Amino acid sequence: MVQISIVGPGDGEVVLDNELVRMRILEDGSTTEHRLGMVEITVAPHAPGPPQHRHAQHDEGFYVVSGTVRFTIGDEDHDASAGTLVMVPTGAPHTFANPGDIPAVMVNTFTPDLYVEYFRDLREMLSAGKPFNPSDVIPIMARYATEPATDYAD
Repeated sequence: MVQISIVGPGDGEVVLDNELVRMRILEDGSTTEHRLGMVEITVAPHAPGPPQHRHAQHDEGFYVVSGTVRFTIGDEDHDASAGTLVMVPTGAPHTFANPGDIPAVMVNTFTPDLYVEYFRDLREMLSAGKPFNPSDVIPIMARYATEPATDYAD
């Protein structure tokens, strides 16, 4: 019989949990034969997001569950309130941030599931005591066919 996955509110693998963001893996691709990965992201009020970047091998979706998330796609900002779906196709430069006064929660999808491993590698880097800076993060991004959309310095 085919196995299903049920992830309850307190379940899942937390890969990041700091003052800016909490990320919980809901589906790492093991149930979907790696066609889909899914993460819950909670972004603190007024928190910036990651540097603008683009993916070469996966599409990414963001469904805003609560709060407001500001998506920057190239030079354009889009404020997405709860109930909004943002789909980012392969190659599109993008980032997100929380401009509001309350936490924002999103469900983030990756098709295929490639990028879930990036978050695990990032967790390992931070657990090893390395700071979150471009010289350490860019090589990890590159493992998963992702690159910064613009140059940025440490």
